[in-house]
Amino acid sequence: MKKSVFFGTLTAAGLVAGFAVAGTLDDVKARGELNCGVNTGLVGFAAPDANGNWSGFDVAICKAVAAAVLGDPNKVKYVPTSGQTRFTALASGEVDVLARNSTWTFLRDNDLKLDFVGVNYYDGQGFMVPKALGVSSAKELDGATICIQTGTTTELNLADFFKANNMTYQPIAIDSNAEGEQQYLAGACDAYTTDASGLAATRAAFASPGDHIILPEIISKEPLGPAVRHGDNQWGDIVRWTLNALIAAEEYGVTSANLEELSKGSANPEIDRLLGTAGDLGPMLGLDNLWAKRAIAAGGNYGEIFAATIGESTPIALARGLNAQWTQGGLLYTPPFR
Repeated sequence: MKKSVFFGTLTAAGLVAGFAVAGTLDDVKARGELNCGVNTGLVGFAAPDANGNWSGFDVAICKAVAAAVLGDPNKVKYVPTSGQTRFTALASGEVDVLARNSTWTFLRDNDLKLDFVGVNYYDGQGFMVPKALGVSSAKELDGATICIQTGTTTELNLADFFKANNMTYQPIAIDSNAEGEQQYLAGACDAYTTDASGLAATRAAFASPGDHIILPEIISKEPLGPAVRHGDNQWGDIVRWTLNALIAAEEYGVTSANLEELSKGSANPEIDRLLGTAGDLGPMLGLDNLWAKRAIAAGGNYGEIFAATIGESTPIALARGLNAQWTQGGLLYTPPFR
């Protein structure tokens, strides 16, 4: 059996970067379980219930990959990671894939030797404040204390925004979203800053969400997506095309409700190739031809997953916005399945 081999180097950021020399697929199959790095707990994106069962928008990626590779979306070991530990966990081989609202950046792609296989949520950094603070714009936060997670892109974005607007602030360092929520609600900081989607998820869990507002300014681009290690192109392709399958399924109208019917054949050759009715795409990944069908069956297509976990009918109440299909004015667009 071909096994993964990991090589590590110390990066400019002070983290251990690693890259794999093939074998992740074999390791996952031999283990019979996908090790998936997730958030320590962010409602709507990745959080366990009282029984330890994980669910959320990012968790759906883990389940889809497990279904594609192992035939069972439940064969996943969820590994909670913080902003400081997530990349080390991936580089060291502790997790096979990181599905944890992480931003694709130049440094992470090159210095940390990670491969971001796509974007599953287009986001941007924002600010949340208590209504009682009496501000309606981030440009009114001069001199404010601001809770911010360490080891994240938000630190540099925050510094750049305040410098560009000739303002000052006092950072309150936190290690996790849970700590940030606690400190913010305790009044340790005037504002909490992170990705706008994370702010919406955090606010939804408050006892009185209406007492807090998310300010209108979005101060950065935060393309969030799953990441794997450099060096194992086959594994990267599997995770990349599993994500693509979920997005393409929505575009083509393939849903959890009509999946079985369309699997018998359709008028769209692209759907037939996606679901394995025609063509021979699966073996090119080292999988069978039903890999994408299983991935879609795990939780539905991208739109179904979005609606069920973070959409407008959930407490998170996020609109599709940039995360709508390209045919609907958004940025979701996948290469052809051919």
